[in-house]
Amino acid sequence: MATAAQWLEGARPRTLPAAVAPVAVGAGLGAWAGAFDLVRVLLALAVAVLLQVGVNYANDYSDGVKGTDAARVGPVRLVGQGLAPATHVKRAAYLSLGAAALTGLVLVAVVGEWWLLIVGAASIAAAWLYTGGPRPYGYAGLGEVFVFVFFGLVPVVGTAYVQTLTITAVDILASIGVGLLSCAILVTNNLRDIPTDTVTGKHTLAVRLGDERTRMLYAVLVTGALIVPILLAPATSPWTALALLTGVLAYGPIRVVLGGATGPALIPALKGTGLLLLAYGLVLGGLLAISGG
Repeated sequence: MATAAQWLEGARPRTLPAAVAPVAVGAGLGAWAGAFDLVRVLLALAVAVLLQVGVNYANDYSDGVKGTDAARVGPVRLVGQGLAPATHVKRAAYLSLGAAALTGLVLVAVVGEWWLLIVGAASIAAAWLYTGGPRPYGYAGLGEVFVFVFFGLVPVVGTAYVQTLTITAVDILASIGVGLLSCAILVTNNLRDIPTDTVTGKHTLAVRLGDERTRMLYAVLVTGALIVPILLAPATSPWTALALLTGVLAYGPIRVVLGGATGPALIPALKGTGLLLLAYGLVLGGLLAISGG
């Protein structure tokens, strides 16, 4: 039976920057537009965190029952390592996703825009179907597409929208940077797992591209994200471009990835990319807030 510490590690708290960063940028966009609403932002943050935990448990369950976690390098795998019964992990996923749905319902009720329920339902479906269901899209090389949408576009634009009730080009552009860095985290993870994913038939984008091109993709994603603040500056404030300075945190992960590290040696790059995403989101969101009206 898994301990409380193992259940916590199974929730993969190191992935939470992917939940916090987009909400921080969305909050900054709301403040920049003069419509910041703390209650709505906190509800959006709760939804994002619960969805992240839910997708982590769902992936643990689905990968575990499919046998694709048996030789995986990385964080605790509750099912794959036999630490917890698959039904218990599945229940944890359901509880997390259910809590996200209830919190989202409260947010929608506060905002009064009921069409947002469709967005919420799509987000929950994407969380489960990443590795679950009869045809998981994560096994078909589409993981990065859905991560870009549901960890970049949707949470950034969504957090901004529940405050301003409008969607602007600035919102969409800001979401691109977050989405690219979220994809970079997944690319690093899948780069590490190419050998085991190849054996188990998990055809991630990294498996399809191969080792060398996956490493180049990582560098392109990080570089693209760091260009976004420069593009945002003319439409917001010159201060926004200072988010580019978070790029100093990219040096270490890029050096590890482009240096040819494999297996456990890629874990520092994974952690470093998560830290970069968190700093990027907090700094960009803060700069947008102080430059707004």
